[in-house]
Amino acid sequence: MKTIIIDDERLARNELKRLLEEFPKINVVAEAANADEAIELIDEHQPDLLFLDIQMPGKNGFELLEIIEDRVPEVIFTTAYDEYALKAFEYNALDYLMKPIDSSRLAEAITKVEAEIKRTQKLNTDPNVQYLTENDQVFVKDGEKCWFVKLGKVRLFESMGNYVRLHFEDQKPMILKSLNSLEEKLDPKSFFRANRKHIINLQWVEKIEPWFSGGLLVTLKGGEKSTQLEKIEISRRQAIKFKDLMSL
Repeated sequence: MKTIIIDDERLARNELKRLLEEFPKINVVAEAANADEAIELIDEHQPDLLFLDIQMPGKNGFELLEIIEDRVPEVIFTTAYDEYALKAFEYNALDYLMKPIDSSRLAEAITKVEAEIKRTQKLNTDPNVQYLTENDQVFVKDGEKCWFVKLGKVRLFESMGNYVRLHFEDQKPMILKSLNSLEEKLDPKSFFRANRKHIINLQWVEKIEPWFSGGLLVTLKGGEKSTQLEKIEISRRQAIKFKDLMSL
């Protein structure tokens, strides 16, 4: 796995490289001391895995992921601060390692990465993968309330950390699932990953406007019982895919 280490502390980078020598499948192709260096190296190497510090001079680790949001490899956060753990998993990190890094915890994290990459590769190459389409109905339970809803009625899926909020009619229940895992199940002809936090149902797009930095702003129609219109930003790179998908 092509790997980049991003940490402003040289000693921390060196220690992590030393620990990673025990894992022959990990190939450290580059290291960066800040987010700006990292962006260039990610473009150049297209890594499978990032070991990413959170607090760095200039842009922090979360801001870096927002910049590269639609080409993010697997991420393991490395930090001396435990208060960022919940936010880290909102960014779909596979693991969160506290410094000084323990070798056994590092092994657990790498095992997670290997399993996730194998799972993704299988999904991408298996011709028998059956997507959930807009005609499929799914059971949703949130607290004491339950729904049996057709996916075509769900106009928006919104990441809420380890949960996903479904928007249909005037309902907004949450399910315990990551947006990434949900994306792999949904039919890409009907459901589009707009950005890090949102998947939109293309049938509910009412209006499209140019947005900052080459992105797009889409307005979704409200449901039968909802007067609220959601406005969702499509990132610059996802906007290119969106235009290709929606053009003749």
